[in-house]
This record gives sequence, C-alpha cells and structure tokens, in this order.
Amino acid sequence: MNGKNEVEYGDGFLKDLKRLPKEAVKKLGILIEYLRDDAFDPRLHTKPLGPPLADKYSFRITRDWRVGFMFTGQSRIKLLIADHRSKFYERIKRL
Repeated sequence: MNGKNEVEYGDGFLKDLKRLPKEAVKKLGILIEYLRDDAFDPRLHTKPLGPPLADKYSFRITRDWRVGFMFTGQSRIKLLIADHRSKFYERIKRL
C-alpha cells in the first residue's frame, strides 16, 4: 500500500448517495480522494463524534450535508451514511 487509506462503502452509504443533490455527489468524489490521503485534511472539516458515538467521525460535504464514517483498521475507513445535517446525528446513533 502506498500510505493511502483504503475506503470501504457501507450499504447504507450507497443507498444514501441516491438521495443526495447532484452537486453534493460531485463534490463528494473529490472529498473521498482527500479522505484517502488524510482523514483529517482540513478541507474535510472532520470531527470526532461524542459519546455514545466515540468510535465514529463525520466530515462535511457542504454546510448542510454530512458523511459518517469509522476506522475499521489502521488505514481502513468505512463510510456509513450520508445525510442532511438535520437527520444525520439521529441516524448515526442508530448504527
């Protein structure tokens, strides 16, 4: 491996992609490349989620859209969900 993170797409995340606005999907492709290079790249606005979600993180697609993810290994990331911020936190609590 060349030092990049391996990104896995969860089933919920893939379903969510169909509901995202087209401009968010376009931007997401670029952001996933940043995530592969560095999960804490400042352009992602990555945040660790608080208890009881201490093993999960989020990054912004836009001001209103978020992606939830977790580390599944040293250089492995699983994308869990993508949703509007008004629904994001309630949904990720259920995972």
